[in-house]
Amino acid sequence: MKYLCLVYYNEAAMQERGDDHWQSLNQECQSYSGGLQESGVMLDGSALQPVSTATTVRLRDGQVSVTDGPFAETKEQLAGFYLIDANDLNDAIRVASRIPPARYGSIEVRPVRDIYGESSDAVPYAGAVSENEKVTD
Repeated sequence: MKYLCLVYYNEAAMQERGDDHWQSLNQECQSYSGGLQESGVMLDGSALQPVSTATTVRLRDGQVSVTDGPFAETKEQLAGFYLIDANDLNDAIRVASRIPPARYGSIEVRPVRDIYGESSDAVPYAGAVSENEKVTD
């Protein structure tokens, strides 16, 4: 089943860590993504440009409105995504828990809904990774 892993972190806090840390994190992400791609788990993914480059589009009563920036002010910003193929939610959580920026923010895991009418195979989290479990490679 397909899952979208949305990567969130505080951009300002990441910038404060400096360029060396940023480059190291990017290399970790590239390495992890490469391994997921080679194993057939990662279907797509990418980092996003800073939230300052975001544009929000709304359509209300036939009128389009465009505003600079994200839809809502939050402490953590959407920084990237991993589209993965996992056996189930527990498997998706295992993959998400190893995404390097998870150490600094959060990874939201969501089943991808098939808009062509197939039913969702998503089941609630069954505790394959305990809430406070230390994750190692």
